[in-house]
Amino acid sequence: MALAILLAASSPVFADERATPLPPNCAAPPALSAIEAALDRTSSRILSGKPLTIVAMGSSSTLGVGASSPALSYPSRLEQELRQRFPGVEIRVVNHGVGGQDVPEELTRLGRDVIAEHPDLVVWQVGTNAVLRRDDLSADEQLISRGVALMKESGIDVVLMDLQYAPRVLARPASAEMERLIAELARHTQVGLFRRFEIMKEWDRTQQLAPASSVGPDGLHMTDAGYACLSNQLAEALASNWRSRDKLAKSPQRSPDTIAGVKQPAGVQPDASSGPH
Repeated sequence: MALAILLAASSPVFADERATPLPPNCAAPPALSAIEAALDRTSSRILSGKPLTIVAMGSSSTLGVGASSPALSYPSRLEQELRQRFPGVEIRVVNHGVGGQDVPEELTRLGRDVIAEHPDLVVWQVGTNAVLRRDDLSADEQLISRGVALMKESGIDVVLMDLQYAPRVLARPASAEMERLIAELARHTQVGLFRRFEIMKEWDRTQQLAPASSVGPDGLHMTDAGYACLSNQLAEALASNWRSRDKLAKSPQRSPDTIAGVKQPAGVQPDASSGPH
């Protein structure tokens, strides 16, 4: 506790503002917030009560720039949110965010900061600094793909977190292209996608949490309220994903005498000729 207070007081990356309470409702429709890819390793561990380690990889949004305390960064809040949802499971979220880093720098520390932690899941917040620095993203897809491949080869579940919906991001010509790139990469590599950009846009559209409340005065970094809502939505998305896998595993298996989910009468065998011709 004393160390956290000291860090907050001495580090310039944490805002000098009082913590903002969580808005009463900062939800998003399941179509936006759902993580659709199978997270088999994490769902298996958490639903069997085994300890779970999550690494939050990224830049300043992961580190917690803009929060009034390290304890109010999204990884810290995510750990709390998940522990509340799964009180019988030992859950640890490790924050490996480094402010200002881009994909090339993050790849150089992937072994040290990610693989060495032996995590079950990595949430990789990626793309914002690339968009802020350049319009040509031709090399980024290959670099992100390489990072995803390295993690998958180690048996790690991966969720990509895309850009924040913030004025400085919206002002950049390449923001839409990066959004498309991350979504296509997640689909192609069959890893999870957490649609931060669209979720924050939905908060603004429904006036649940406007950019002025979720993003700080620098027009880029999130506030305490923004991080709180982000961690809440991410925790709910992960929990829903894991529980859906549990339901799928427990669903009745189709037997040979079942066609299109309909049980056939005893003694009646499926007609192979009934399929498409």
